[in-house]
Amino acid sequence: MVAGAVVRDAGDGRAELLLAQRAYPPEVAGRWELPGGKAADGETLAEALVRELREELEVSVLPGEPLEQRVLLREELTLVALWARLLGGTPRAVEHHALTWVDAEALTAMADRDELVPADTAWIPELLAALRAP
Repeated sequence: MVAGAVVRDAGDGRAELLLAQRAYPPEVAGRWELPGGKAADGETLAEALVRELREELEVSVLPGEPLEQRVLLREELTLVALWARLLGGTPRAVEHHALTWVDAEALTAMADRDELVPADTAWIPELLAALRAP
């Protein structure tokens, strides 16, 4: 599985990260995550991320390097996040309840309130470092 860490310049010197609010399954519905999904057979993680974000958000992205942490979901399934740059389109919640752009302060608050999908919390230190970088 692959997720996208889509970061943008908020225009005021702050960086923002795109989060999507899960619609399903029930155990994580309402929680926020990095958008993404499953790689199809023969598909690279980068190809899967491009396809998934096109399907889920109606945007085109340029996938980048993976975040350092890999998250073992179960024995045969690992979740990897890639940095991604938005190339075109305005993100739209096609398969999620909602989308939001958050800065470091908002991401920290969401984590403190336990509003994130548990698997995605492994990336918080790296995401915060990127959001706080000058």
